[in-house]
Amino acid sequence: MSLLAFSSTMLIIAQSAPSAAQTQVGYGAMFMLVLFIAVSFWIGSLANKATQSGGFMKGFFLGNRGLGAWALALTATIQSGGTFMGFPSLVYKHGWIVALWIGSYMVVPVTGFGILGKRLAQLSRRTGAITVPDLFRTRFNSPALGLMCTIFILLYLSFMMFAQFKAGAIVLQLAWPSGGELSLSEETISVSQARYHTGLIIFAVTVVSYTLLGGFLAAVWTDLFQSLLMFFGVMLLLYASLSAAGGLENATMTSLKNTGPGFVYGPGFVEGNADHQFLPLSLAISFFVVWIWGGVGAPAGLVRLMASQNTNVIRKSIYLLSLYNLGIYLPLIVICVCGRALLPNLESSDQIIPRMAILTTGKWPGGSLLAGLILAAPFGAVMSTVSSYLVVLSSGVVRDIYQKFINPKAAREELRLAAWGTMLVAGLVSVLVMWNPVQYLQVFIIFSTSGAAATFLVPAIMACYWRRATTEGIFAAMISGAVTILLLYLCGILGWTPTQNIGSLDKFRPYFLLGFEPLIWGLIVSATSGITVSLLTRPMDDELIQRFFGKESSTGAAT
Repeated sequence: MSLLAFSSTMLIIAQSAPSAAQTQVGYGAMFMLVLFIAVSFWIGSLANKATQSGGFMKGFFLGNRGLGAWALALTATIQSGGTFMGFPSLVYKHGWIVALWIGSYMVVPVTGFGILGKRLAQLSRRTGAITVPDLFRTRFNSPALGLMCTIFILLYLSFMMFAQFKAGAIVLQLAWPSGGELSLSEETISVSQARYHTGLIIFAVTVVSYTLLGGFLAAVWTDLFQSLLMFFGVMLLLYASLSAAGGLENATMTSLKNTGPGFVYGPGFVEGNADHQFLPLSLAISFFVVWIWGGVGAPAGLVRLMASQNTNVIRKSIYLLSLYNLGIYLPLIVICVCGRALLPNLESSDQIIPRMAILTTGKWPGGSLLAGLILAAPFGAVMSTVSSYLVVLSSGVVRDIYQKFINPKAAREELRLAAWGTMLVAGLVSVLVMWNPVQYLQVFIIFSTSGAAATFLVPAIMACYWRRATTEGIFAAMISGAVTILLLYLCGILGWTPTQNIGSLDKFRPYFLLGFEPLIWGLIVSATSGITVSLLTRPMDDELIQRFFGKESSTGAAT
């Protein structure tokens, strides 16, 4: 569910739709984007004031551990523009089976938050940890372990962030008013490269600036605003789609006629390839695990849990997030089934949500503005996701490298300048990398998501719950999980393994060993190696273990 899907969607709209679909949406879309940018700066200024009450590190990178239930629930799952584009694309292509593909998202709060969140937040407070490497370094008394965590985080988030910059740039490029309309005709195949570069610069300056201004809270509060905007847009588009398609039953039957039986039955419809199975049982099981732990096991998700106010907040966020996910993903499935009925022959399914937004609201009063409102939600997701990545990247460099190894006694202003410098450099590098963007970024995003979860999830659970876990065991768990993901992706991408007729029809895809997603094997190998090595190595000192697993006194110390 990559943010790149949103970029390609907007580009395809400008390239392939019939001229009859021209609709006056340019000014509405641009107005909503400009409005969101303005609101982002306002949120950044408020966040800046809120972080002044505590020390710079805890305030800028953890928001003084002040996340409430709403903020934690609607930001900790790393929802992005891919929620609006990548997932709907699969529904349009493969049908109702994608409801099973995404089904575990409804229980993410019960599993991810319920199992890991409470204990992670508790350990974070006991250790005084501000970042994920901070937590591991203190828990196992190992600077080397903290440094390795930092390196992995910088690796994964860098690749993921590059794609976000391209996505934001193309959104601004194609939403730019051109003669008062966002044309969907063949005449717009060649989009100005200068506008792409302008959009890239505007996006970079905007997202880096408001993140510099407010840090972690700016990312969180913007993400919360984007989540609410997305929910409103989905509800609006759901009503418009059902009205246009004549109800869900009629939409399903029409879609069935336009495709085949696979659209309403498993393992899903695959056009022109009867032997290919989109979601066999092995992948259905895999994705039930992937979506539960992929977001929570990633560093940005772990940081959000560390920043929660208390256990009661985490408990409330479980209920809020469950309802929110249900209110987003189930309507999106219905919208895309309606889309298959109304627009049966799209050359690329990535364009289904913006096409439906334009088609179903085109004749409404103020339809241009409403379509712009729907399309602005994914753009907000792109911005808030980049902001989160910038915070995690800068915290890794400033807290886990600069303050730990270069200048441990750095003053507040020096740390602030180091954080700002890191964000500016990250933004500049992203602009340079995306100035002439590579064609295939999807694989980077998928690899980064799986790699981060395989690297950090098992070590996080071991650190939280297992007294016998050792430094060597955590090293083994991290490295083996990361290497497993890397090898399976290399096998698939480089063609070292036989061709498989399962999963999405992408050129860049991993090797599904025994039909399962690489993350499954990454977690199995990580857990096996981490437990084995821990049992074979010397236990941690009793005093250190007591600090993290002993009862906490009224003063906050372990007893």
